[in-house]
Amino acid sequence: MPSEKVLELKKQQVAALKERLDGSIAGVVVDYKGISVEDDTKLRKELREAGVEYTVVKNTLLGRAIDGTSLADMGSALEGTTAIATSKDDYVAAARILGKYADDKSNSFALKTGYLDGEVISLEKLEALAKLPSREVLLATVLSAFNAPIASFARAVQAIVDKDGEAAPVAE
Repeated sequence: MPSEKVLELKKQQVAALKERLDGSIAGVVVDYKGISVEDDTKLRKELREAGVEYTVVKNTLLGRAIDGTSLADMGSALEGTTAIATSKDDYVAAARILGKYADDKSNSFALKTGYLDGEVISLEKLEALAKLPSREVLLATVLSAFNAPIASFARAVQAIVDKDGEAAPVAE
């Protein structure tokens, strides 16, 4: 039987994990087995720069943290090695970074499950989310779409100005 001190520590870990899940808008659970220290360091750095919190968790602790919540369906994915990445303000950052890494290391690193706004999403949706471009790329695409008609109009006006500015041939 575990000591009271150990039980209290585990209760605190579960409470902290539950608070982290409640405070995030998106999260991804992965199977990280077979990852080298060098690759793990690079992955953690990239996630940190994107504002994503990534930690290795015990399946039982994560299971207790999601028990009785809308994320309880994630419990079926809690086998083997488990790490969770959560984001407070970016829906796709964790999925995109971890999905790219899972594609590179397909034999040892895999996406298990994920959630958006407190609702568990299927693995297919998670993989589709991982393939979305970053927010900055999406914004640039939208802005270029808005800018294209204006640029075309400006070129047309310039062509008219250039045409009207030509000197008419002088008849002798």
